[in-house]
Amino acid sequence: MPYERTPATAPLLTVSGDLLVIAPRTTPARRASTNLYRRLLATPGARAFTAGNLLARLPMGMFSVSAVIMIAGSRGSYALAGAVTATGLAATAVVAPWTARLVDRYGQARVAVPATAIAALGSLALLICVHYGAPTWTLFASYAATATTPNTGGMSRARWAHLHRGDPAALHTANSFEQAADELCFMLGPALAALLCAALFPEAGTLVGAILLMTGVLIFAAQRATEPPVAPRTHAGSPLRTRGMPALLAAFLATGAVFGAMEVVTIAHAGGAILALQAAGSCAAGLLYGSLRPAADIRRRLLLCLTGMTALMSLPLLAAASTDSLLALAGALLLAGAATAPTMVTGMTLVQRLTPEGQLNEGMTLAVTALLGGIAAGSATGGWMVEHTGQAPGYVVPVCAAALALTVAAAGVRTPRNR
Repeated sequence: MPYERTPATAPLLTVSGDLLVIAPRTTPARRASTNLYRRLLATPGARAFTAGNLLARLPMGMFSVSAVIMIAGSRGSYALAGAVTATGLAATAVVAPWTARLVDRYGQARVAVPATAIAALGSLALLICVHYGAPTWTLFASYAATATTPNTGGMSRARWAHLHRGDPAALHTANSFEQAADELCFMLGPALAALLCAALFPEAGTLVGAILLMTGVLIFAAQRATEPPVAPRTHAGSPLRTRGMPALLAAFLATGAVFGAMEVVTIAHAGGAILALQAAGSCAAGLLYGSLRPAADIRRRLLLCLTGMTALMSLPLLAAASTDSLLALAGALLLAGAATAPTMVTGMTLVQRLTPEGQLNEGMTLAVTALLGGIAAGSATGGWMVEHTGQAPGYVVPVCAAALALTVAAAGVRTPRNR
């Protein structure tokens, strides 16, 4: 009789004294945390739309740095460069929610591709105007046109929410993955832009960014199988009317001030390269956070994350005030960044739960708009503090902004009903 292998699930038989012991055969369970992201990307169509989205998201960290280098190098004025980029930021805050509403109403592919084409043409127009010495007002008009850039991160999160609806654990992992991707792109984007502008020509960062943005969105939009279906048209108002959403957006506004102030103060104190450590800490924390089982009470989770952010944001202040060591500041920034991704993941998950069905892109874009507004306010406040009180005291601003976000969230954010 030929030898037959015993199935892995067959019971184990052994003898203990006069007793025959039958025990179920078990295989060692694989560590779930190491396979969560692999299983996530194994979702049919997920790798294709993720690749396109990452390609489109990388220029988000390139455009502002490229514009500053390009304009300041050509016109000799950092004030003009800052004013142009601030105008683009303000235009984005106005236009982005309307673009997201069109995405919800007509579909991602139908809106994202033409909106991205307009934004890419705006970037190319800025490049041409700077290169050929066009009047100053053309720089503002060109960069304002880039405000039509769709929220690619929000569209990606909407796809995950559609693919894993009814599975909070998988959605938690997906949101953590998206936040880590955000941090990675904003960590690599500025470095790539600066390298291109220095190694090739001043307009290279803007040119390559426009090409990457358009190519990535075309790849992303081509993945129609994973695109969320268009919700039936209703007369629902803005997600701002949802109970708890205004307070949550106010918390996002204060959180953006943390990022903006930390960036300006750190650049003034130690240069911009060291900021990559904060993004690296956030990226690592986001991936770790996504491998953990989330607590059921999302409001409590958000408050714990904001409490951790408030505490960790005090570390750069302590390092800058007590020592001149860049190594100590680097370690403090790395640890401070660890609170960023868990806070953003939890906040975005809460936005998804609060946003009415069929308005998910608009709801997440409102959150991003609040962040952008907070970054602008934090940058201005941090710059004022550095100029009037010194570099080290400037780190008080992100600590206060984080505490404000915690206070607002504790007072106004409520756990949404199950949708």
